[in-house]
Amino acid sequence: MTEQSDATQNRDTLTPDDGSESQRDKKLLARRVARYLAQNPEFFAEHMELLETIQLPRENGKTVSLMTHQTNLLRERNIEMRQRLDQLLHNARENDQLFLHIRHLVLQLLEADSVASAGEALYRSFRQDFGVEAVALTIFTPLPAGHGPIGEVVSSSRTAAESAIGSILRNGRTVCGVLRPTETEFLFARDADWIASAAVVPLANQLGVLAVGSKDPQHYRSSLGTLFLTYIGEVLERLLPQLLTPASR
Repeated sequence: MTEQSDATQNRDTLTPDDGSESQRDKKLLARRVARYLAQNPEFFAEHMELLETIQLPRENGKTVSLMTHQTNLLRERNIEMRQRLDQLLHNARENDQLFLHIRHLVLQLLEADSVASAGEALYRSFRQDFGVEAVALTIFTPLPAGHGPIGEVVSSSRTAAESAIGSILRNGRTVCGVLRPTETEFLFARDADWIASAAVVPLANQLGVLAVGSKDPQHYRSSLGTLFLTYIGEVLERLLPQLLTPASR
């Protein structure tokens, strides 16, 4: 049999009888076509005109050509990539602003000459720059004799702290979420009635605890990132002991 007759036979095999083939024959033909195309990936490169005739179903029941489908797909991906880029740029701008606020706060803390002035800088920055609704810094270290006022900073005994927030202190890491009423009362005192969620940073060496709170019970959820608060806590751990010694005043 000649090569031409083989090609003719292949075309005959792939061509259904007009209205006479069974459903089984259609499925068999479809498998043969699919197998042929899989074995000959260059087929459409040699028959570009066929791409415009291929119809694909859509969710609304209509059909579109393969070329139109590919165009729509590329357009959707392009929109998605632009949205991702916009989000990345937005996050970058927010991070830049956050860095500037943190830098400003740290410099103010380093310039503080007393616990009161450090607390004032901390509270002002948290409220104005970072939009924190409630902030509280409590120190456990006994104040030296003759130590001056400590402003909004609260002084408490270690025993009282253990009784109220012992589980948080023993954890040793920043904690976020809804606190127990006794914990909220100890940390936020007069603001405790409206605090629905909080983030708490235990300071090293039993120095004290830094806490921020919100009216929103979901604001300080357990999955919230705590890098910023932990960093400020580390700054306070190094700064407060210097401010609590008589030589520093």
